[in-house]
Amino acid sequence: MSPSHRRPPARRGAAAIGVLGELLLTLGALLLLFLVWQLWWTDVIADREQSGIVDGLEQEWGAVDAERIAPRQEGPPPVPEIPGENMVWGTMHVPTFDREEFPLAEGVSLEEVLNVKGAGHYPETALPGQVGNFSVAGHRNTYGRVFEDIARLESGDAVVVETSEAFYVYEVTESLVVQPDQIEVIAPTPGEPGVEPTERMMTLTACHPMYSARERYIVHAEFAYWTDRDDGIPEALATGAGSSDAGGEEG
Repeated sequence: MSPSHRRPPARRGAAAIGVLGELLLTLGALLLLFLVWQLWWTDVIADREQSGIVDGLEQEWGAVDAERIAPRQEGPPPVPEIPGENMVWGTMHVPTFDREEFPLAEGVSLEEVLNVKGAGHYPETALPGQVGNFSVAGHRNTYGRVFEDIARLESGDAVVVETSEAFYVYEVTESLVVQPDQIEVIAPTPGEPGVEPTERMMTLTACHPMYSARERYIVHAEFAYWTDRDDGIPEALATGAGSSDAGGEEG
């Protein structure tokens, strides 16, 4: 090609800038679509799945009479039977949260539990009503965000677990922020690894701050009382809050 037919350098530079601009626009559009999927669509899918799970449990267990306030039971609470890894075996109610109810499954696998079914029980920790530290993980954002409002919990607020047999009412005692490797928060005696538990406790864990996994937001609660599901709902769900004098017989 003769010199007279060569593209001027300025024109070649403008073409390169145009191509780069188109690539950046495409990348921006893809990033926007990813954010929409991550921050909105995962919630839509998870909410639909979790609502279906809760409806299925109600059909299996039978509807609870929400007009009756169940009396507090004396003696040790029944320990629920766990159907197997990644399987749903209960639901959770937290009156302080915007969500009324969400599923509780066995295990904390992201793909099998937390991203699709709701909250997950740490398998090596106590079960509801047992002496020890019943510990549960959940997403604070995306995938149904069952623990989105965890930072709103205050001392005395109720956290209620429902199974086919009973309601287990816990009351919040404290909240704290820890590093991801501080697993002593889910020890049988929270914060004291190796110490034999004497109380029935509960721990909720979620990522912190919002939209980050840099730290963990932790809520500890202590067992207050339990009620028989056939008798109706516990007072904590009727009043929308935990009762500071719940006490209860722990056996």
